[in-house]
Amino acid sequence: MSWLRKASCRLEAWQTARADWKAEAKRFKADQRTARRTGKRVEHPGPPPTGFSLLPWLLMGMGAFSNLLQGRTAQPWLGGVGLFAFNSLYIYVVFRSFVKKARESLSTRVALVLMGLVTCGLAIGYGGSWLYFFPLLGLATGAVVRGPWLGRIAFALTAFAALVSSVRAGWDAVNVAYGTFLSTMVTAAILSLSEAVRELRAAREELARRAVEKERLRFSRDLHDLLGHTLSVIVVKSEAARRLAPRDMTASLAQIADIESVGRQALTEIREAVTGYRDGSLATELDRARSALTAAGIEPAVRQSGPPLVSQAEALLGWVVREAVTNIVRHSGAARCEIVVSGSEERVQLTVTDDGTGPTTGPTTGSVPESGGGTGLKGLTERLAAAGGSLSAGPGSRGGFVVRAELPVDTAELDEVTAGRTGA
Repeated sequence: MSWLRKASCRLEAWQTARADWKAEAKRFKADQRTARRTGKRVEHPGPPPTGFSLLPWLLMGMGAFSNLLQGRTAQPWLGGVGLFAFNSLYIYVVFRSFVKKARESLSTRVALVLMGLVTCGLAIGYGGSWLYFFPLLGLATGAVVRGPWLGRIAFALTAFAALVSSVRAGWDAVNVAYGTFLSTMVTAAILSLSEAVRELRAAREELARRAVEKERLRFSRDLHDLLGHTLSVIVVKSEAARRLAPRDMTASLAQIADIESVGRQALTEIREAVTGYRDGSLATELDRARSALTAAGIEPAVRQSGPPLVSQAEALLGWVVREAVTNIVRHSGAARCEIVVSGSEERVQLTVTDDGTGPTTGPTTGSVPESGGGTGLKGLTERLAAAGGSLSAGPGSRGGFVVRAELPVDTAELDEVTAGRTGA
């Protein structure tokens, strides 16, 4: 009973595929009607071709079938068996030729060889209209054989068809040979082009999907870094203003003015991040870091040396300063923070060190622990890695916490990662 189960499964699979094909055809017709009304181009390529598109060519064998019915064929029972075998093998081969796995299977190749033997036997034995099974054999061959061997097989089949036809039909062999070669090459070209178009369309859709995912990731990273830092500064300055208000109203108003300035700047940066064209300045981030640390009661120490940096390197290091300082203000409990930027002709290094408690656990290199399950330093690790740099974070040798970032000075890789962030 196993063969019955297999036959039932194959029938169900065929019915499912047929239903999908009908649905695609219906969608394609609807798109065509819409395009005619609106004048827009049809983007849907239509349903994929199936073996049904090659079945009408079997009408080329109607001459041989007519000879059988009219009794013009010697040993008609043998001709009938041959005609039945040819048609059965043709249908089997062409339906399997539209599925790559089935097309390249051994059973399909064996069926094609048997079809060639049947064609040769009928053509040699009967001649006349039976010779036109050679173009049908060429059509099935073009549907199955793709790649570098197609030309050799097409020429060999054409030569053999010409040889047999010249013996059986004289100068009519030219028509048979031409039809065989043309049907083989044209069928293979059309079907290969159709598959290539569909693969390109699928690749384009996949690229579009990945671009959307990349843009979502960029947007989430930017918003996390922007809002996390800005809101932390606002909270710290608000606490400072509340503490200063009872004894020094002027200093409290200065903190409130800073809050207003930070809020306005955050609005501008968020708008720029949404459009994807935000390039941060390292000097600006260092100034903001000083202000945020001072407002939080942490003594800042900033040192910068080395050659001038390209804008892309400044933007990436600015993100690191922003995220590291935000984490220090939120979680460290530090009294002092040191930010050092040093560079050479090949690489630039940024180190942010504090004397706070830092995270209680976590590796010192290779990954970036964050309090509260944040994703800021993790995202920065990915950005720097894409630019040929690295980011490490962990407890310092003398206590506290250390964030260290390195980047190449060469702008090629930095341009690529910045383009990926802003042009996605």
